[in-house]
Amino acid sequence: MSEGNGQFRIRKAVPSDADDLIRLDEKVTGMRKTEYWRDLFKRLRARPPADLFIFLAEAEIGKESGRRVLGFVIGEARAWEFGSAKCGWVFGIGVDPKAREEGIGEALLARISESFLAAGVSTLRTMVARDNHLLMSFFRSEGMTAGPYLQLEKELD
Repeated sequence: MSEGNGQFRIRKAVPSDADDLIRLDEKVTGMRKTEYWRDLFKRLRARPPADLFIFLAEAEIGKESGRRVLGFVIGEARAWEFGSAKCGWVFGIGVDPKAREEGIGEALLARISESFLAAGVSTLRTMVARDNHLLMSFFRSEGMTAGPYLQLEKELD
């Protein structure tokens, strides 16, 4: 299934998209995470499609040039060990900085939300670094608020 607004379309990512997604993620985060993406696609092939989702937004840039990946979202419908009922977790979303403010992030979040609903969950969750104001503002603008859990951590020697 693909959908979009005429300027871009959203579709399920496939293993042959990995290199494009690795490049875009590096552009967005500043980190090259090749093994992370390869592992996601291995899991996608091994897991029932109702649990793990990777979508991308792309634009056609001409017959000779092909397409340009503009954004992605990754998530999983699962129950966590902390007593949480099954919910949809977004653990990665990114939009090419040159394509921001075009509705791509909103469309990607809407698409994965539809998939979570179809997988039988009605709650969407994510984690955001406290100092990531851009991502925090995005999720807040999409109606997300603080949830019932608090992340705790400790540096190990």
